[in-house]
Amino acid sequence: MIWAILSLALGGILKGATGAGAPIIAIPALTMVYDVRLAVTLMILPNLLSNVWQGWAYRRAALPAGFLLRFCIAGGLGVLVGSWMLAFVSADLLSLLVAVGVIAYIAMRIMPRSASATLGYPLARRVAGIAGLAGGLLQGATGLSAPVSLSFLNAMRLERATFIATISAFFVCVTAVQAPALFALGFLTWDRLLLSLGALIVLSAFMPLGRWLARRWSPQVFDRVILVLLGAIAIRILAGLV
Repeated sequence: MIWAILSLALGGILKGATGAGAPIIAIPALTMVYDVRLAVTLMILPNLLSNVWQGWAYRRAALPAGFLLRFCIAGGLGVLVGSWMLAFVSADLLSLLVAVGVIAYIAMRIMPRSASATLGYPLARRVAGIAGLAGGLLQGATGLSAPVSLSFLNAMRLERATFIATISAFFVCVTAVQAPALFALGFLTWDRLLLSLGALIVLSAFMPLGRWLARRWSPQVFDRVILVLLGAIAIRILAGLV
């Protein structure tokens, strides 16, 4: 229980500081202690409700509806396939996918900004369905779409408000599909839904701390602390598979 609370607290701190990324730290940490399926289930309500609130707050900055529909509908289709993988793929392989996803996220964050390609809006709109499908697949199977969804939007060089509005809409759509899929597969029971509500309370309680730290630490220091912590979690997951 202590490890679970710490994992969710760290996720809340990251979301409060950056506006996104709570699952990227909470799910690997929970996977390290429990398993991927429980981790994904616990994050259902935190993912859904925190992004509903955040998306509504930044709704005026969202990208055009045509882009959002392609990105989000494809994400919903991907999460259905990913949820099937969550049910039938071995727990060890799912844990490996979580660790690989974390490592990919770390690689994305440490890549020099000048070294990453800039994705113009016309091309981004054409490939939004592909990015959404891949992000939804990862979300369904591991609870982590960040290596795809965040990388895709980061490459577009969006303003902060537009980035938050767009990624929030994506998370709301994929989670709205993921929740009934997990119910149908037997992973999201009423008892676990109550645990997910508790997870939402813990995560929300620590978001103000994240905002406070973001104001007092430089972005570089905050990023380094988070990335080192994520690296240690990924190594711990991989070590548990050996």
